Amino acid sequence: MTTTPWYCAALLMVGATAAATAAATATAAATSAAASVVDRGDGATLAHIRATGTLRCGVVSTPEDWNKTDLHGPLAALNVEICKAVGIAVSVPKLNVDIRPYDSELQAQDGLHQGAVDLIVGVTPDATSMWHQQIAFGPPIFYDGLGVLVRADAKVNSLRDLKGLSVCVIEGTDNEKVLYARTIARGIDINPMPFQEEGEMDDGLAVRHCDAVSADLSRLALLKVSYAKQLGRDKILPDVLTLSPVSPAYRRGDAQWGMIVDWTIHSLIQAEASGVTQANVGTQGGNQDPEVQHLMGVDWSTSRALGLPAKDWAAQVIAAVGNYGEIFDRTLGANSPLHMSRGLNALWSNGGLMHPLPVQ
Repeated sequence: MTTTPWYCAALLMVGATAAATAAATATAAATSAAASVVDRGDGATLAHIRATGTLRCGVVSTPEDWNKTDLHGPLAALNVEICKAVGIAVSVPKLNVDIRPYDSELQAQDGLHQGAVDLIVGVTPDATSMWHQQIAFGPPIFYDGLGVLVRADAKVNSLRDLKGLSVCVIEGTDNEKVLYARTIARGIDINPMPFQEEGEMDDGLAVRHCDAVSADLSRLALLKVSYAKQLGRDKILPDVLTLSPVSPAYRRGDAQWGMIVDWTIHSLIQAEASGVTQANVGTQGGNQDPEVQHLMGVDWSTSRALGLPAKDWAAQVIAAVGNYGEIFDRTLGANSPLHMSRGLNALWSNGGLMHPLPVQ
């Protein structure tokens, strides 16, 4: 699976009448086929995947510029790993995991609603989308949030120390509103510097026209990497002003498919908590810890509940992609270009927010 970003999707315009007619016919047929998938109820998604031998998984790729809606950083690599994990869980021989990139969360949600994909990964849950797109959200795979990146030579250790300093932010976003509201409420008189475009704002910090930048933590990590020479020593403050979870989503009405996606994620997190890794999962068959035994598939209870043919489905997932911590480290953390700390995404036992439901 390639980790190269996808920014090259293009729409071809058909000029000739005959070609246009053929395209319209094909589109109608595809829409009808997609509708047949959407209209079927519980178990339909897994049945379609088994029949086609393909899991169509949409991921939100990193926008080339801030679009004032999708404000997360480059999470596509993490999203792809979750797609792969779900693909292993369904236990379909020679399954093709078809990764389909979307430029925005809205496009991804629309693709899911229309039946173009079976699953999307990398969206922020909200009630409006659940109602309008008739979709449901799974457990968070990443917690983002509004933070502040401060120039290294500034004597700033917390949000309160920003008083009197120039803070860059993208104009017209919820992040801008939150920054103003929180600083005003705490009596912190900052000098806001709104920008319309990401590139201009990044340059503003790089040439030190701004003392700080406020954006989602994953975006700030990308900024430090993109301007390593200028900003590599700059620091992200410990204050997190908002909590913005990133999750998978699937169509409502297919409870079985939703359970498979959810418990795949729970198994990845439980594996990390139990010390089960990609390297040692094959040696855990004799482990007497009940939580590890459930991951190894000592009985059929979980696989039967999910409608999966392999009782060791979770062990197969871990063997293929590792546990949650291993996935985080290679896509966003210490072994990735971003070098993000676990922070909010540490296990609950380590002061973070990541926790599983029982895999049983």
